[in-house]
Amino acid sequence: MTRHRVLPVVLVALVLASAGRSAAAQIPARFENLQVFPKDVPRDTLIATMRSFVGALGVRCSFCHVEREGPPPAMTPGMTPGPNLDFASDAKDHKKIARVMMRMVDSINTVYLARIPNRDVPPTNVACMTCHRGMSKPGTIESVLLTTANAMGVDSAIARYRTLRTDMASGKYNFSEQPVSDVARTLSQQGKHDQAIALLKMNQEFYPNSANLDFELAEAYIAKGDKEQGIARLRAVLAKNPNDRRAQQRLQQLGVSP
Repeated sequence: MTRHRVLPVVLVALVLASAGRSAAAQIPARFENLQVFPKDVPRDTLIATMRSFVGALGVRCSFCHVEREGPPPAMTPGMTPGPNLDFASDAKDHKKIARVMMRMVDSINTVYLARIPNRDVPPTNVACMTCHRGMSKPGTIESVLLTTANAMGVDSAIARYRTLRTDMASGKYNFSEQPVSDVARTLSQQGKHDQAIALLKMNQEFYPNSANLDFELAEAYIAKGDKEQGIARLRAVLAKNPNDRRAQQRLQQLGVSP
């Protein structure tokens, strides 16, 4: 399998207005230090792939390529000068990481996914955007919440969540109900019941009709030792879903009739 088939989806998916134009103008006719791409990769293919990286990670070409001092040696007339990039240099770790990621994506698509029986035609493949979604370093809302809560407290984690949620349209994070509940459950298991309760209450602002959140809150309160609040939350579950067997059984375990 030739290496220029890496990331076939993104090669046709992204056309960037200006992020890579000045860099593209500097790309020489003869490439140096190619370690993943074939030595005879077409210039247009290489530029399209680089632009796909820029779009998927939300970065500039200088994220991976070293900038020289001074203006670029050659510019197309009328083009806005950009950074003078040393494309052959391996001085930046981001470039080395990019090579590892390209090989990983190629292996996933051409080796591992190829083993799946009865795949769709055309097959669904992974690309940089699959994980990065416009971020230079992939992350999840769960990791953001846990890291922030552990470092600065749950109030900061909640504030961070609210800020990120204003950009839901970007698709960078999963703002459905489940991720916050998963984080709250992890915190409760660590004995941080008040933090878990605070997150679940915030989550309930966005999903007020969720019986699952009432059940999660009930469990957090019970784990904290607040049986009264736990029972109240279990009754809230049954108010939303009278046939919820989890809540019925939990109330019975607590010695309370459903």
